[in-house]
Amino acid sequence: MLSTIIYRSHIVPDVPLKFLHELAIKANKINESSSITGILLFNGTHFFQLLEGPEQAVKAVYSRICQDPRHHNLVELLRDYAPARRFGHVGMELFDLRQHDPETVLEAVLAKCTSKYQMTYADRALQFLRTFVEAREKENYFEIPAASSWTFVRDEAEQREGETRLMAADQVSFAFQPIVDPLACEIVSLEALLRGPQGELPLDYFDRLPREQLYLTDLQSKRIAFAQARQLGIEGMTLSINLLPMTLVEVPGAVQYLLDEIAAQGLVPEQVMVEFTENEIISRLDEFEAAIKQLKAAGISLALDDFGAGFAGLSLLTRIQPDKIKIDRKIIADVHKSGPKQAIIHAILKCCSSLEIAVIAEGIEQPEEWMWLEAAGVTQFQGFLFSTPRLNGVAAVAWPELR
Repeated sequence: MLSTIIYRSHIVPDVPLKFLHELAIKANKINESSSITGILLFNGTHFFQLLEGPEQAVKAVYSRICQDPRHHNLVELLRDYAPARRFGHVGMELFDLRQHDPETVLEAVLAKCTSKYQMTYADRALQFLRTFVEAREKENYFEIPAASSWTFVRDEAEQREGETRLMAADQVSFAFQPIVDPLACEIVSLEALLRGPQGELPLDYFDRLPREQLYLTDLQSKRIAFAQARQLGIEGMTLSINLLPMTLVEVPGAVQYLLDEIAAQGLVPEQVMVEFTENEIISRLDEFEAAIKQLKAAGISLALDDFGAGFAGLSLLTRIQPDKIKIDRKIIADVHKSGPKQAIIHAILKCCSSLEIAVIAEGIEQPEEWMWLEAAGVTQFQGFLFSTPRLNGVAAVAWPELR
């Protein structure tokens, strides 16, 4: 099966440009021995390379390329399959865009192409090539510094400990994790994350419950979340709690229960944000929408969690427009290296900007993920890079500082 990988990257500043010719000769030898062909474009700053050949061989070559210290900000644009090679003459054809007339440079590149159809049928790989040659991708291509340019300093002053009397052995409890604005060094909100009596994660705990108990248990657990949050001292902060979407539908008076428990702990509805995941199918959408209206009318704000990972996606966003969305961690992971993920996040941010919906990126574990998302316009983050969840407490927060 003929596989294709396309990437772009940025040359390291102290690498002499004369190495390009040597690179092409070496690549030719390696690629020909693995039945790999392709083209390498260079515009003086960036590389664009198309590799094609047997799938495992292409993956192996690409893995070695990723480790090459002579370039950085490497972003995979396409991983696909094709019926025929597009550049089948040599192991790697080098093309220096600086040596050609800007008006005819695309024709010159396509002249190297061995595909009989070229642009005739809108081949995606060749469309990527055209975009690079015509320099039309720059507005969405962020040059992020090396991870080593930042250090993350733990702020112990942000630590908080709750009351141990609220930790009954036979009850659920909550771990609290900050949502932060790293450059402002500010905790924006605390999310209350349910933990079972033996420390189980929510899915594991709920899986053990019979359906007739599931939604009532989900709702009533928030009484404990509010009590623990009050003892942590969250004045001036927002508290995020998670609810299964069908809890509001299946439990009569669910909204009033939340309001009563909020008041009982001396909190106010405007201080609370309810997060719903789109991972659960909402079978009675009209009733769900009615409950959401009650929440909003009472002052409670709404967030859509794990956006991009569930059943409803954009269709739910057209009917229920939350105050915030949290982009699913599977989309966030390694975003600095993935062209498809970057394109999806650009689209989410543009959509949310039009709707005045704030965006939170969750699951941040690498400095590069945070830097790319900051460059894209995200300002609120959650993840182990900054702070871990702490049972009945708040852990120290690591704030970024330039070295």
